[in-house]
Amino acid sequence: MPLPVRRKTLVLVLALGAALAFVAVAYAGNAGFAPATPHSPNAVGINNTYKWIAIYTGAIFVVVEGALLWFVIRYRRRGRPRSAEGPQIHAHTRLELIWTVIPVLILAAILGFVFYELPGIKNIPSASAQGGQLRIRIDAHQFYWQFTYPTGAVSFDELHVPIHRVVKLDIYSRDVAHSWWIPELGGKFDAIPGRHNQTWFKADQAGTYRGRCGEFCGVFHAEMAARVFVESPAAYRAWVSTKAAAELGQNEWVENCAKCHGPQGQGDYGPNITTNGLLVQPQGLRTLLLTGQNRIKPTSSYMPPVARGWSDKQFAALDMYLRRNIYKGSSSGG
Repeated sequence: MPLPVRRKTLVLVLALGAALAFVAVAYAGNAGFAPATPHSPNAVGINNTYKWIAIYTGAIFVVVEGALLWFVIRYRRRGRPRSAEGPQIHAHTRLELIWTVIPVLILAAILGFVFYELPGIKNIPSASAQGGQLRIRIDAHQFYWQFTYPTGAVSFDELHVPIHRVVKLDIYSRDVAHSWWIPELGGKFDAIPGRHNQTWFKADQAGTYRGRCGEFCGVFHAEMAARVFVESPAAYRAWVSTKAAAELGQNEWVENCAKCHGPQGQGDYGPNITTNGLLVQPQGLRTLLLTGQNRIKPTSSYMPPVARGWSDKQFAALDMYLRRNIYKGSSSGG
């Protein structure tokens, strides 16, 4: 292939690659530049910090790469033999001081801004005007999130909170390392076995905010999504006082069991369990859910201990839902 054609082909390939990269960026959230639009004060601080650092690093990239291209063109070989050295410049003290001091000032500006924003990200604001903090416990399991409210209500994968109220989250893990992350409502916080972590948010707009586990936690990690429903105080009180209990069994099935066994128990990654008599044997089912099965290789039928920490009320709700909606075997099985 002639040299001019080879050069044109190379330029075309590079241009096509750059175009594809920019298309991917354009389809990302917020035009691919910024994180998701924040809807909590701590998320605003994270967003501002990200943009501040991105502006500095972007400017540095343009200056450095621009200088590199200029030097490549300005001091190109121009017919010199390959073995000949170009002009050498030595001992430019002022220039060396400039390129040392400028990065120090840039790092100091970035560090100063981060420390300015950090209290607003980490510290929980006063919540007396909204009726005090709403404290909710999060237990991470393979492969779902369990939320326990101050009233004792429980939900799975769906967290309900009132708008404009400070929500403090106590984060735990019941098995392996997970990571709680709702980008629009704050940063990422790990759920680590044997350790208690905390975070908070204060949603400024009603709606549904989506997130997922930010730590690879096993074969069904991708199914460990989370949704935060921000609603009016009245709607929140109605849900936590009545709907949570009424929906508990279904919520347990859909967000826990069905992820593996299918919406109707018909089988998916896990086996068909619609006629399994264990579904209507409360004590046997409880033992299975608490201990799991086949934890030694081969793990073709491995089931994690999905119900660690469950209350009697939770087991009873699942038992009732299974009998009414999932079990299709003989009525004498229970």
